[in-house]
Amino acid sequence: MLEGKKILLGVTGGIAAYKAVDIVSRLRKAGAEVRVVMTREATEFVTELTFREISGNPVTVDMWAPIQHWNVAHIALADWADAVLVAPATANILAKAALGVADDMLTTTLLASTSPLFFAPAMNCNMYAHPAVQKNIETLTARGAHIIAPEAGKLACGAEGPGRLAEPPQIVAILDDFFARGGQLSGVKVLVTAAGTIEPIDPVRYIGNRSSGKMGYALAEEAVARGADVVLVSGPSALSAPKGLKTFISVETAQEMREAVLREAEASRIVIKAAAVADYHPKTVAAHKIKKNDEELSITLEKNPDILKELGQRKKKGQILVGFAAETQNLLQYAQEKIEKKNLDFIVANDVTKPGAGFNTSTNIVKLLSRDGAVKEMPLMTKREIAKCIFDYILPDDLGGNN
Repeated sequence: MLEGKKILLGVTGGIAAYKAVDIVSRLRKAGAEVRVVMTREATEFVTELTFREISGNPVTVDMWAPIQHWNVAHIALADWADAVLVAPATANILAKAALGVADDMLTTTLLASTSPLFFAPAMNCNMYAHPAVQKNIETLTARGAHIIAPEAGKLACGAEGPGRLAEPPQIVAILDDFFARGGQLSGVKVLVTAAGTIEPIDPVRYIGNRSSGKMGYALAEEAVARGADVVLVSGPSALSAPKGLKTFISVETAQEMREAVLREAEASRIVIKAAAVADYHPKTVAAHKIKKNDEELSITLEKNPDILKELGQRKKKGQILVGFAAETQNLLQYAQEKIEKKNLDFIVANDVTKPGAGFNTSTNIVKLLSRDGAVKEMPLMTKREIAKCIFDYILPDDLGGNN
């Protein structure tokens, strides 16, 4: 799948820079065209000449070098690339990219690029585990960047732990897989719901939940990456709508979400209900703010419509319906019961009491259950990685069209 693809490789100043030479060689053997941008620090480890000979293209280092074409260099490189890979990605480049710093050719190019972006971190294990580095990785992931996790092992500094650059064959395979998935869902409409709903009590207060929308947004991003026509129906969220959506619908209440979902579901081949919809709403909404006093306040709640159950009842032949089950106990039992009651094809179940799982985190630990009783357990992963695994699991080999 790399045949004819244009890959821009950013090489930064880490000892693993020598492995980037192998990455270029493997990409070229796979049929890709490669251009290299090096930081000044990277040239202390590997020469510009080496990359020029291996890539067969000029290598860019200096922001102020004479421009060879009429295009401004960093804009031209950003527009040229089908994908941008930074390997090795040092702690420094991760911080700059997360903050939007543009003080050399590579960081300026990253800021100008709208192409898929991959970072392959490599650094001392203590640096990699530092909260600042992890926060920067989280920020980049939330913006849609792909992180190629480092391996654990003995590092050049003598320490041992996670921080060693992923091996070049693995990095190239990840890029190849990305492009292979690019057209997998071409022409297929995918409907995703995300975030929580809110049910007003008065003009100031509401009933809600802790959902951030991160899982649903990650699923929408993955569907876009696979070429789908994606409709995202989202409750209130601080996240920005993923790029490449066909339609983004913002809702607040469960009733608003129901209306939007039922309207879009009819023509959708895949429906993934990741939203945390409120089960109840206040029977009466006060026209003005309820004033605090010494008395107890009682609010009568009415049950909201069960959108997922209604989708299951309306499900067409060939349509794939996926639900979520966030539980605190009896995870597998409740998830399997939900599959049957709501006529689902798959369900994604997670125990929200586990560290690193549940609402408002960038990671999760899930189990994927199918209607035939099969269970796939997944370890702690980023929600973006989980989104990829979910699509890999639910898609049949003969998927195509909206029928």
